[in-house]
Amino acid sequence: MMQDTGKNKVYERPSWDDYFMSIAELVGTRATCGRGRSGCVIVRDRQILTTGYVGAPAGLPHCDEVGHEMHTVTTDDGRVSEHCIRTVHAEENAIAQAARLGVSVNGGTLYCHMTPCYVCAKLLINAGIKKVVALKDYQRSKRSKEIFAEVGIKLHIIHPVVEDYSKDTTTPNK
Repeated sequence: MMQDTGKNKVYERPSWDDYFMSIAELVGTRATCGRGRSGCVIVRDRQILTTGYVGAPAGLPHCDEVGHEMHTVTTDDGRVSEHCIRTVHAEENAIAQAARLGVSVNGGTLYCHMTPCYVCAKLLINAGIKKVVALKDYQRSKRSKEIFAEVGIKLHIIHPVVEDYSKDTTTPNK
């Protein structure tokens, strides 16, 4: 970012959070489900350990190719919503990639598009993640926030707005 200081322009380097978040957003461009194109980066000591993006398990068809695999969910308060279950979440893929490569993510920080879902939150706890930096909040993040607080995982939400991805306009349901 350039700042005008009169005659000279001074380059302002991004913060570490901004730097890693921009990488996580770029990783998300590889995602293969139009309902949740997101990515994540796990770092420790300012070094990238692993990345992950939303996509079907290796070797299986992607939503972008064959459509969504929709699942109806009824919440405790009676609300009904549809979720695509064809894909593996970005956080899950980052942990799986670390396991395949023999890379420990213990003590790491995860950068992601939105607050991790409850399933991913539990996985991050067991993987030893110590901090989560999310660009936005997730509509069903209450339990994730509760268990992060219980175990001492720091959660920083950069823009405290809730991500709305309930409508998909890119891929027909099949």
